[in-house]
Order: sequence, then C-alpha cells, then structure tokens
Amino acid sequence: MTQVLPHILAVLNITAICLITISFYQIKQQNKIAHKNLMLMALLVSIIFMAIYLFYHSLVGNVKFTGQGIVRPIYFSILISHVILAGLIIPMILVTISFSIRKKFARHKRIAHWALPIWLYVSVTGVIVYVLAFHIYPT
Repeated sequence: MTQVLPHILAVLNITAICLITISFYQIKQQNKIAHKNLMLMALLVSIIFMAIYLFYHSLVGNVKFTGQGIVRPIYFSILISHVILAGLIIPMILVTISFSIRKKFARHKRIAHWALPIWLYVSVTGVIVYVLAFHIYPT
C-alpha cells in the first residue's frame, strides 16, 4: 500500500493546483459562487492530502533522496522552501476562509493575495519533489 500513496498524493496536489487556478480565474470573472465552491473543493482535496501524507510518513518515515551532483542541492532547496511554506500556508488558508465566512471580503482579499500564490507554490513544488524522488531518482 505504501508504494501507491506517493502517487495518490501527487494526483491530489495536481488536483489542488487545477482547482485553485480555476477558482482564481472565476473570481477574476466576478463569479463568486464558482470561486467559493472551487476553493472549498481545493480545501477538501488539501485536507485529504494532509491526512494521507501524515499517514504515509508515519509508516515509512523520511524518504531518502538518491540523486547526486548538482540536482541534490537543487532538490533540497526546493524541498526546504516547500516544507517551510507548507507550514505557513495552513494558518493563512484558515485566516482567509475565516474572513470569507464572516463576510470581511476586503481582509479576505488582502490575505488571499498572498495565500493563493503560496498555496500554488507549495502544491507545484510538492509535485516537483515527488517527480524527482519517485521517478527520476527513485530509491
């Protein structure tokens, strides 16, 4: 089972990327209902991702990266920024949603201006880390 979980996590990350991107487009089109629904789906996908991620790493621990040479510092630079921003984005998402629920849309927009690109960065770098660790340099 642990062999399939990284692939599921990658699919969930890609799904989140798509939902967040389409949601951003919808709000730019003033389609608030579509934006809200897409962001709620992105949140659900991210919650499922986090549950599976924690379960997976509770079983396997850390995954050793086998790449050598110049790719190694590149990989760890991406991974470190990914981990730091993943920890930061969770409270940012919660605050952004809180403002939206309370209909404080000016504050919601101000935080979302930062949260959305960080959430996308975390999701995209998650896929990059996955591809490097499980496809290009598998253990």
